[in-house]
Amino acid sequence: MARIPLVPARDAGVLGRLAYRYAAKRFGDVPEPFAALRHHPGLFWSSAVGESLIERAATVLPARLRDLAVYRTATRVGCSWCVDFGEMLWIRRGLDGDHLRRAAADGAPVDTAFDDDERAVIAYADAMSAQPIAVTDEQVADLDARLGHAGLVELTHLIAVENQRARANAALGVRAQGFAASCEVPASAALRSVPSPG
Repeated sequence: MARIPLVPARDAGVLGRLAYRYAAKRFGDVPEPFAALRHHPGLFWSSAVGESLIERAATVLPARLRDLAVYRTATRVGCSWCVDFGEMLWIRRGLDGDHLRRAAADGAPVDTAFDDDERAVIAYADAMSAQPIAVTDEQVADLDARLGHAGLVELTHLIAVENQRARANAALGVRAQGFAASCEVPASAALRSVPSPG
């Protein structure tokens, strides 16, 4: 249970209820971070617009690299909600859930089940999520050569945004909501072994 009450649809206002309805239609339920953020209407709308614009703009990298970076960041920060939601998105794209869940393991940056680009992306997500940040010049140069300037910037931005999301969700106590379990492709029990905060 979240550390603050979630704003129910009846209290979300007319436009808020429309946003809730859209989210529920798209994802199967209203995402709990969305309902927590509704306490602050200005941030609710700026976040909704910002997320929508990022989703439309982030198209340079292959979806699997984007999703892998975001998922790995969520596991490093310890946001069980983000891990759950990320797995649902991955499976909805028709990708292998077991491959994604391997990214939660400590050894993922050197796991040969991942290709060179995937390992580089996982290691970068780790370096950006570390405290303090542990990104090196060599790492950036390698990713720039692999992905190009726009790909590197996109990757960096997505990892930074996921750090923000994951840290906010973890601080507010928003936990896994069961999105992965609602996928048409059954989620493996391995997801439930990913530790959740608190």
